[in-house]
Amino acid sequence: MSEWIAIGALIVVAVTIPLAMMFVSWLIRPSVPEQGKRATYESGEVPTGSSRQLRFNIQYYMVALLFVIFDIETVFIIPWTVIFDDAVSEIGFVDAFLPMAAFIGLLVVGLAWAWRKGAVSWVKSPKAERQRIE
Repeated sequence: MSEWIAIGALIVVAVTIPLAMMFVSWLIRPSVPEQGKRATYESGEVPTGSSRQLRFNIQYYMVALLFVIFDIETVFIIPWTVIFDDAVSEIGFVDAFLPMAAFIGLLVVGLAWAWRKGAVSWVKSPKAERQRIE
C-alpha cells in the first residue's frame, strides 16, 4: 500500500508544480497590449479575413513532412556509420554496405518523386502577390 502513496504523491507533485509555475508566471508577467500581438500571425504575414476562413498553403506541410523524413534518415545513418568498420571486419563490405545503400536509394527515389511532383519548389499564391503589389 505504501507504493501507491508514493505514486499518488508523485502525481500530486507532477501536477502541482507546472500549475504553480503557470500561475506565478501569469501573476508576474508584464501586460503589453500591442496590435502585433493580437494579430493572427506574428510572422509578418498580413492576415486577410477571419482566422477561421484563412487557408494555409499545403507546401508548408509538405516541407515539414520532407524535413521529418530526412531528419529521421540521419537517425538511421549515424549509428550505421559508427559501427561500419566493425561490421566490415565481421561480415564483409558488401553485406555491411548493401542494406544502407538500399535505404539511401529508397530515399533518393522518394526525393526524386517529391521533386517531380513539385513539393520542393515554392510557388507563391496569386493572393500573396496581389498583397505584395498593393
